Parts: sequence; C-alpha cells; structure tokens
Amino acid sequence: MNNWNQFLLAQGARSADGGAAAIADFGAALSVAQLQDGFVAPITDQGLIAVNGDDAASFLHAQLTNDVQHLNQEQVRLAGYCTPKGRLLASFLMWRNATTIYLQLSRGIQAPIQKRLQMFVLRAKATLHDASVDETSQVILGLGGKHAAAALSPRFDSLPATPFSKIESNAGTLLRVADAFGQPRYQWLTSATNAEAVWPQLVAKLAKGGNNAWQLSEIHAGVPQITLPTQEQFVPQMVNFELLGGVNFKKGCYPGQEIVARSQYLGKLKRRTTLVSIDSEDAQPGAELFAVSDPQQPCGMIVNAAPNGAGGVDALVEMKLAAIEEGAASAGAVRLGSGEGAALRFLAMPYVLDALDL
Repeated sequence: MNNWNQFLLAQGARSADGGAAAIADFGAALSVAQLQDGFVAPITDQGLIAVNGDDAASFLHAQLTNDVQHLNQEQVRLAGYCTPKGRLLASFLMWRNATTIYLQLSRGIQAPIQKRLQMFVLRAKATLHDASVDETSQVILGLGGKHAAAALSPRFDSLPATPFSKIESNAGTLLRVADAFGQPRYQWLTSATNAEAVWPQLVAKLAKGGNNAWQLSEIHAGVPQITLPTQEQFVPQMVNFELLGGVNFKKGCYPGQEIVARSQYLGKLKRRTTLVSIDSEDAQPGAELFAVSDPQQPCGMIVNAAPNGAGGVDALVEMKLAAIEEGAASAGAVRLGSGEGAALRFLAMPYVLDALDL
C-alpha cells in the first residue's frame, strides 16, 4: 500500500480488512446538499494513461472521437474510444502538457484499454504507460460546490475560468471539469506530500467524501463514464457525449466513425441518457430498466450510479426517449430490474436533451 493510501486510512477510511475496500469507501456518503455547499474527495478509482512521443497527438486523433491534434495546454476535453461498430469501449477525460497527453478513465478497464491502444501504435512514434497513482506519481483530489473555489484560491494565483479548462502551477495541475448544481468542480493533481499537507485545511472548510461523492457529482453534472459493466453498450450519442463536447464531427476517421456520424445525421436519435433517483441500493451500472407499460423487454440501462446519502442512489440512465418522456410525466412508470422493481424518479438534467424538455 502506498503512502497516500496509508494516509487516507489514518484519516478515517475503515473496513474489515483495513485495505483496498477501506480506500474505496473512504468518506461517508454525502448528500446532494453537502455537494452543493462544498466537498473534497480523494479520487482513487480512476486510471491514467500517459501518451508520449512525436506522433502522440496524431496517433490518438486517429483513435478517439474528439480532436486531439488541436488540443492545447489550457484545454480539457472528453473523448470516447469505440469499437468498429461505434460502441464505446471507454470514455476519457483528456488533457496535455508540453510533453504528454493524459487519458483518465475508469481504473477497472485501464489495463485492457491501454493494451488495445498499444496494439495500434504500429510505426507511430508514440509510447503509452500507466501514470496512475503510485508511490511516485501524483494523487487526485476532487473538489466542488459553493465553497470549493475559496478553498483552492490560497494555493493558486488564479483558477480555471470556465469548465473544461486547466492551469499548471507549482501546486500541481488544476482541471476545471463540468459544473454541477451551478457550481464549479475541479480535479487537483498534486504530490502526495502536498495533498497530505493541505488536507486538514481543505476538510476544515469542505465536507469530506470519497469516490462515491465524486461519482455523485459527476452524475449530477450529467457526465457519463464507461465502466466494465457498460462497455460496448452505447453509441456516444446514447450517453449524450456529443452534447458534452466529446465528439468532433469534423475530424478525420476513427474506429466506428461512420456509425457515429450516421447516428447524428441520418434519422432521429431514439435513445438518450437522463438523471434519476432510485430508492434502492441495488441499482448498479449495467442493470436493466423496464417501463411498466411494456415490462416484457428492457427500455434502458443504468450507466452510472452513486449513493445519494438518503438511502438510495442517484443515477445516469440510458433509455428510449419514449420511456424518458413517460417516466418524467408519470411517477413509477419506469422501474429497476422488472416492471415491479424500485421506481425511478426523474430529475432535471443540467443541460438540454434534444427533443426533450426535461
């Protein structure tokens, strides 16, 4: 166990074995109100792939759904990695510095995705390596809510002004990601030594959470992440990826590009992802959803879910547009697992879905 994880254990991460499970469950489940007010969370469930070399940008540009060639050092972007059939194998948060392009993804799929990308390097001057948290690399702190900016300001001369932008300083790399609840959210990559030093000041001002708190904030920002249970389930538009700037329709070819473009320009999209609350702790990514009006076949699937501090979960769910409209209009119209399962309560999305007023 590295020094950062040992520090988290000492700060209150507890479980029967005192090890990996404790780190994963660090921090009590936070409520939406606590996220809105301000929180800080060590992010330990994300992997990080570093891509270096003269051809790093052009190599990734030909593999991912977004423009990598013109990614500059002040930008942060989402990007997808698809099968030839246009189904998402992975979703990335992507940024770069002068020498390296970083791809952040679910740690549970990092190794096979990195291996798959490596297979296509061929003669390109590009190398990939695991830059995830270890004893020598940076750790990630997630911050958000009303008081997050004030907690960060003493450590930075300025903060990123808009979502999906970044700054570099002696304190580390600060990414501003998608807002949630109308408030900014940040990922701060810094050394374990610095994180340990600032931790007491941060938790004095902000609620202390863990991976679940960060995931809940991602869900309320409407930002999906592909994990092991949902690989190859969705074309990017099904999880609103193009609405979040994760797809560039003017760039060149990449695996699945024809199908992604066809979904965009030919015919009307029939499926989207929206935000719900479910009074069940059994709701997990990959679980199927059923409309009471047609319980014989699933109408959708959970993309991401996190405890909401009220005994249930809030989730991003992908489903047929008709089911979203029905569920938003009638309480209990869509349910978890079967037509008799826990009801979904539809919540307002932080951005507009095409053809829907939710």
